[in-house]
Amino acid sequence: MSIKDRVRSLAADISPKVVEMRRHIHANPELSFKEYETSKYVAGKLREIGLNPREGVADTGVVALIEGRNPSSKTVALRADMDALPIVEENDVPYKSRNEGVMHACGHDVHTASLLGAANILQEVRDSFEGTIKLIFQPGEERIPGGASLMIKEGVLQNPAPSGIIGQHVMPLVPVGKVGFRPGMYMASADELHVTVKGKGGHAAMPEMNIDPVLITSHMIVALQQVVSRFAPPKIPTVLSFGKIIANGATNVIPNEVHLQGTFRTLNEEWREEAHRRIKKLAEGLVESMGGTVDFEIKKGYPYLENNPELTDRAKENAIQYMGAENVVDLDIWMAGEDFAFYSQQVDACFYRLGIRNEEKGITSGVHTPTFDIDERALETGCGLMAWLALKELGISE
Repeated sequence: MSIKDRVRSLAADISPKVVEMRRHIHANPELSFKEYETSKYVAGKLREIGLNPREGVADTGVVALIEGRNPSSKTVALRADMDALPIVEENDVPYKSRNEGVMHACGHDVHTASLLGAANILQEVRDSFEGTIKLIFQPGEERIPGGASLMIKEGVLQNPAPSGIIGQHVMPLVPVGKVGFRPGMYMASADELHVTVKGKGGHAAMPEMNIDPVLITSHMIVALQQVVSRFAPPKIPTVLSFGKIIANGATNVIPNEVHLQGTFRTLNEEWREEAHRRIKKLAEGLVESMGGTVDFEIKKGYPYLENNPELTDRAKENAIQYMGAENVVDLDIWMAGEDFAFYSQQVDACFYRLGIRNEEKGITSGVHTPTFDIDERALETGCGLMAWLALKELGISE
């Protein structure tokens, strides 16, 4: 039996166990940087297969090594995130969240279970490859500063240093049984905007007596779109959006302040820094010209995610070998943010998408929604393909 067929067979055999692990994690979700029970569960599952996991990396992260022959020859890393979101689950399933107000609505339960499954496969075939596979179970992907940045600071990319890192993420737009790749620019940087526009409130019937922060804010929001439409480089996707505006007045009351929250996203670090300066300068100048003041805070979040072209092209070809060309698709740029981007700024990286959609079963909800779920057949693909991609990066032949 070829190593590829052996990986496929092991993935099929272990699939029920991976489903069981995913359901346990899904039913017991924990918020970012509070993944204490999840971390213990992951470490326990790794010990069951004979590994010696290192716990407590960035507090709740877990790292383990699977060593083949000549373990110092080359190292490749595989990463999964473990945290959930503050969402009330609406699915009526046996594995529904038991932690009220917390839900695995972004598929991190799938990522963690898939990597645990891959670990089982790789441990089983460890006599067949040379090198080391580093397993990274990461906390806090959903919350700035991002668990990836903290794990990097604590040396997760050292001792041994991987030549590349591979991660996967569920994709509700891609049918189950398929995966997607995109080399180069893939996901956006993600910065938070926290703004307070200050004026002078009063009776709405006497605007001449006031400095209206609602009107000023309206002009500011519209004017800030010039940063995107007039200054963004033509080939660099850029988004500036405000999703929360609080002007706590009334029908006849102009408030003293307006509070806003928004996001700025792009796919170039130099332009990102320039845009930050332009955004603040434009906002401060416009608000001041209308008689108000503004506190404009930009909380710098994740960098943009760059898929190393050579590693990603290899991964795509290896996925075709494993799954067939008809099951491997090309992806468009995705303006969401991901803290896997921190790894991509440090080492060759490939972040690909795992299809989970099944329209016949009604599994179509997007991530970050209370009805998000997956076709669990994706878990066999998820664990098998991750194991196969790691083996191929270590130079194993088909």
